[in-house]
Amino acid sequence: MMQRLFKPKFFTLFKRGFTRKQIIADSLAGVVVGVLALPLAIAFAVASGVSPERGLITAIVAGFLISFLGGSRVQIGGPTGAFIVIVYGIVENYGIDGLIISTVMAGFMLVGFGLLKLGSLLKYFPHPLIVGFTSGIALVIFSTQVKDALGLDIEKVPSAFGQKLLTYFEQIHTVNWYAIAVTLATIIITIYSQKIFKKIPGAFLAILLCTLAVQLFQLPVTNIASFFGEIPNSFNFSIPHVEWADLGNYVVPAMTIALLGGIESLLSAVVADGMIGGKHRSNTELIAQGVANIVTPFFGGIPATGAIARTATNVKNGGRTPIAGIVHAVTLLLIMLFLGKWAKLIPMSALAGVLIVVSYNMSEWRSFKAILKNSFFDSIILLTTFVLTVWVDLTVAIQVGVVLSALLFMKRMADMSDKNIDNPVDRDVLEDYSLVPKYINIYEISGPLFFASARRYAEIIEDLGMKSKILIIRMRHVPFVDLTGIKNFKDTIESLRDENTRIILSGVQPNVLEEFKKHNILKLINEKDIFNSFEDALTYAKTIEIKTK
Repeated sequence: MMQRLFKPKFFTLFKRGFTRKQIIADSLAGVVVGVLALPLAIAFAVASGVSPERGLITAIVAGFLISFLGGSRVQIGGPTGAFIVIVYGIVENYGIDGLIISTVMAGFMLVGFGLLKLGSLLKYFPHPLIVGFTSGIALVIFSTQVKDALGLDIEKVPSAFGQKLLTYFEQIHTVNWYAIAVTLATIIITIYSQKIFKKIPGAFLAILLCTLAVQLFQLPVTNIASFFGEIPNSFNFSIPHVEWADLGNYVVPAMTIALLGGIESLLSAVVADGMIGGKHRSNTELIAQGVANIVTPFFGGIPATGAIARTATNVKNGGRTPIAGIVHAVTLLLIMLFLGKWAKLIPMSALAGVLIVVSYNMSEWRSFKAILKNSFFDSIILLTTFVLTVWVDLTVAIQVGVVLSALLFMKRMADMSDKNIDNPVDRDVLEDYSLVPKYINIYEISGPLFFASARRYAEIIEDLGMKSKILIIRMRHVPFVDLTGIKNFKDTIESLRDENTRIILSGVQPNVLEEFKKHNILKLINEKDIFNSFEDALTYAKTIEIKTK
């Protein structure tokens, strides 16, 4: 059973054999991602309230294990912005030992998720919920960087969002204009340097140039050394002090790390699948993430998960196997051993600039705006999760968001039942598909296309579509779609279009068709390919094949 659940992609590909060309491409991609990961790992660690080397150690140890043992070809693991809020809170309440214990417990939970085959379940979280807590985390990250971005003279920033804003307002008179200049320069270089230097990560170039400028002109801004002193160029194995009676205190923080780590890693893997046309092994990925979070803390690391931005960078630079992720970890190790001592000179305002760009990219403001404009029920989930993430706690936000999603789904189903919707079209059921030409596949969706079923429907539709020239999707029994269903359906249609598969719909109810129009799905499926009757759709599909012969 363990062998069926745990099949690392690296070993599968190793058995097939790597070509010399692919090894070179993966190695070059790994070096680029390693360079990009350097400033991010340091920035995430500092923003989390721990010393910079802990971020580097996490990117090295966890990054290697996630690539070596993971279920994705191209996943890059390490510290991420999503964990900043959680890690900061744990360190503040329980100290470094508490963080180590919580992370290790989370690792065991992730392994358990994988063994219980919960990998597919975590992918079914509603899209508005994910956008809500991701946008909330982005706002909280931004709020933590205001002090360093403006160079404010504040000894300790409060953890509560409201108190934080009040403190900034009270200390605004201590603003450091040199720090602001460095922050703005970092943001501008990070965003726009890619247009000139396509192979050099913008964050790395920004940190390098701003650090050199501060040293050359002796600008009066604080740097990493001001807060943390020297950055060690080595790491050691250590065991935290454990009070067994206090283990219960770490269950909730550990569960938060495990849930967020699982969701983030699988989201990243799904995004990567879309970019390379692959298919990750979700349960293997969870087990690998778990192992990484069990091992890394003993070397001084912090929680790790799949990093969407670094994974995308890997793919864009030619990475197609786990070799790229392994090389990324080795690159960081060499940088830490031989160049790490210079990292202490990095200005805090430069790190703030990098994290402001990260928080902007995390914010998903376009998705946030689209959800608010298009769906009342999804807007409730989005706003509730967002507000709770910012003002209360991420754990509470996820719990309430999931329960609220289920309740609103039941409400929508009850409303459908009360209206007694009976689709007048597509009554001519063809029970026997044996006479349908082999080049035409048929799939019927029965029930609502919503967050709990959307992923599974999408996987089946994509699998069928890949095997046929024409796919007819019958939707007479789909009473409504939610935003998660729309997103998964749209992604699937785009993927099948890339494979030149023709999609035909039959029996689409008016309210569902209206949602398709609203979310631009009809730009992917021509309205002439949508029929009330299945027989009409089948007849039309046969004429398409006749015409293309």
